[in-house]
Amino acid sequence: MDFSFSAADEAFRARARGWLAERLDDAGPFADLRTAQGFDPDRRRAWERELGSGGWIGLGWPAEPASAGSESEAEAASEPGSEPEVTPLSRQVVWSEEYARAAGPAPLGIVGEQLLAPTLIRHGTDDQRRRFLPPIASGEEIWCQGYSEPGAGSDLAAVRTTGTRSPDGSWRVTGQKTWTSLSQWADWCFVLARTEPGSLRHHGLSLLLLPMDQPGRIEVRPIRQLDGDSEFSEVFFDGAEAAAEHVLGEVGDGWRVAMDLLSFERGVGMLARQIGYARELDGVIALARASGAVHDPVLRERLTRQWAELHVMRCNALRTLGTAEPGTAAVAKLVWGGWHQRLGELSLQVQGAAAALGRGPHDAGTLRLTQSQHRMLFSRADTIYGGSDQIQRNLIAERVLGLPRESRSPS
Repeated sequence: MDFSFSAADEAFRARARGWLAERLDDAGPFADLRTAQGFDPDRRRAWERELGSGGWIGLGWPAEPASAGSESEAEAASEPGSEPEVTPLSRQVVWSEEYARAAGPAPLGIVGEQLLAPTLIRHGTDDQRRRFLPPIASGEEIWCQGYSEPGAGSDLAAVRTTGTRSPDGSWRVTGQKTWTSLSQWADWCFVLARTEPGSLRHHGLSLLLLPMDQPGRIEVRPIRQLDGDSEFSEVFFDGAEAAAEHVLGEVGDGWRVAMDLLSFERGVGMLARQIGYARELDGVIALARASGAVHDPVLRERLTRQWAELHVMRCNALRTLGTAEPGTAAVAKLVWGGWHQRLGELSLQVQGAAAALGRGPHDAGTLRLTQSQHRMLFSRADTIYGGSDQIQRNLIAERVLGLPRESRSPS
């Protein structure tokens, strides 16, 4: 397999690297976002708009709904076999890699750009694409995802949130969603709701698009995590309104659209994730050298294993990029979730007793976590969110190996 990039890809890489350096290096206007403690929504929104003004949001979209901040259509068309309408996949990979290398902050608009937008392009109406894609591309509108519920986490087909049609054709959404990332800062939410009374499992569901600014109808309650952050929340809907024209796909066909949306969750972003993982691993190795743990044969073997597994993950991600092989996403999620969780544990073990020390008291009197402590605590969730390890193994068993389906309750 040839994993090399073309000369045009490398020229694109130089442009991307230069653009990021101007803004994120020590003297850049957004340098603070690389090292900031806590979450500043105003600064993150400003960065999202900066990405949008540079044309870096939506690189994989058709040129009609969003610009690609790389090169003109004429330049793209000059390359043999290239598609001027869409930034080539190799350049999407390059941008993701350079963004990770620059330690760019997690984009606030990631849910809109990487999940909703591709689904709109595939399943949305022309009016929906015209309404929602431009403000995602410009960084002006932030989205969150209303899927999981207290009784329907990994078993998504058990959702109980309802959507009831009003006389004017609009929908009234009532129910509760949880683990909703970025919801306290989002402008819009796409909600999987049961729109056919009495329906069971994956039947009778619809994907509804609704604005979050509905006082008295939507309440967001941030959930405090082990690491002290509140990245996600519980969201309560009490008759929240979704316009009649804001059903994504057909009414009652929400399960198919929702599963299609989840398929966009892996891919190019996985390669960028591995660049960040490599940087984390380098940091753990540096800690091991500083503490002397690198001379411990057991810990040295574990560090070597983490390094080898990371390179295998990258090769597999490149091999499967752009393919539709059954089980690819499940295998990738299963592998990286466990890998990162083991790295979190290892980052503390190489420090010995010193790993228990924090950074000193915070303004509120709480202990500030070290980077290693934060990594270890957050990585506890790696094997749960986005589909637990058990769910991934079931998908591989049933859809790839052809084993009998697991029996499930009809309720």
